[in-house]
Amino acid sequence: MNLLIQNGTILTMQNRKITREGAVAIEEQTIIDIGKTHELKRKYGRGYEKIDAKGKVVIPGLVNTHQHAAMSLLRGYADDLPLQEWLEKWIWPIEKYMTAHDIYVGALLTAIESIMGGTTTVNTMYHYTPEENEAKAFADAGLRGVVGHVCFSWRKSEDKKALEDLAKNWHNKANGLIRISVDPHAPYTVDPEYMKELKEIRENLNEKHGSRNTPIICHIHVAETEDEIEKIQSAFNVSVKNGIMEYLNSLAVLDNHVIAAHCVALTDNDVKVTKEREVKVSHNPISNLKLASGISPVPKMLKKGVTVSLGTDSPCSNNTADMFEVMKTTALLHKGSNKNPTVMPAEKVLEMATIEGAKALSWETEIGSIEIGKKADLAIVNMNKPHLNPIYNEASHLVYAAKASDVETVIINGKIVMEERRVTTVNPEKVMKMVEKAKIKLLERLNANVK
Repeated sequence: MNLLIQNGTILTMQNRKITREGAVAIEEQTIIDIGKTHELKRKYGRGYEKIDAKGKVVIPGLVNTHQHAAMSLLRGYADDLPLQEWLEKWIWPIEKYMTAHDIYVGALLTAIESIMGGTTTVNTMYHYTPEENEAKAFADAGLRGVVGHVCFSWRKSEDKKALEDLAKNWHNKANGLIRISVDPHAPYTVDPEYMKELKEIRENLNEKHGSRNTPIICHIHVAETEDEIEKIQSAFNVSVKNGIMEYLNSLAVLDNHVIAAHCVALTDNDVKVTKEREVKVSHNPISNLKLASGISPVPKMLKKGVTVSLGTDSPCSNNTADMFEVMKTTALLHKGSNKNPTVMPAEKVLEMATIEGAKALSWETEIGSIEIGKKADLAIVNMNKPHLNPIYNEASHLVYAAKASDVETVIINGKIVMEERRVTTVNPEKVMKMVEKAKIKLLERLNANVK
């Protein structure tokens, strides 16, 4: 399909360039031209489906760099609890009874919610099952994603089989929409030797299934709470002296294809190591606030040149997949906690949700900005709303005023996956019915075993 988006304001996220009365020409999966509408209409007048973006802003699709997509099935199940209690007494016990179908329908619901909020790429970590899984859900919805299998010390053999199957069947598949990752859960649930082994497994999988342009990355929770050092030392009888990043660095498992989620309790030395090893960070302010985990030192990391992106975390700990909420919270949280209104300006936050997210996933050569030659992953935001008028600064409105519901049309890989708020790839009503049925059956299994 060839498309011409015309008459819009194009926020390219390439050096913050803005083209008003602009147009974007798309052939198949790829952006082939960007410019003024009157110029592109002459060049691409015939054979292109037209999308009128008058009064609208065209942005790169948002990139959510930390999710557990299947957990939308548990949205609202266990709220208002500290992280450790939330995990150990509520989440992990019920997850034992989740089926492959549960994982699929939960991820499908998250995929729909993401698309409807202008998110075109999601980095998710969960339990992979060959039959039905998050990768299949994303592919069915037309969502771009990095899909990982979460690894724990207590199931090493199972993890290795899952990773091999995931890489073989899904890396760079679904017309290039899906990539995979190797996901040690956290430094306190993965012992030092297994952490090193998972790095070797990732390297081996890259040799067989990856490439320089399509790397298999590592996705891990790091320093999510203040007591994580104590948990590591207690779990594995090791000494963690200069911070968790230094500990991971001592295991030789850090590199430029590692994305670390949360990074709340970082020491100054941790920040230094993060920069030196080119580790990327996913900042999840809403989840961290809801679980009272703390505030990540994002301004400090940015000042040191660390790549920081944005994530929602799971729909069970956020409780949505709304990246517009995350952008606004990011800006306000750090202004307030630093008592400095100039910290985290809107333009920077929007970059963190787009091009910096793409960099964090090692995908910046193809997505994250509106540039000739990149994949056509775009969101069109309708600015003809009372809460978005008048307009002085588009980036400011997107971060501080826009809602996910203001996203009108979404294109992923050159395909229209939502048009005028109607998802075109799957039926949201049918998926919601599937989710409700899965929830009922899951609770029945849990209650039967608890009794």
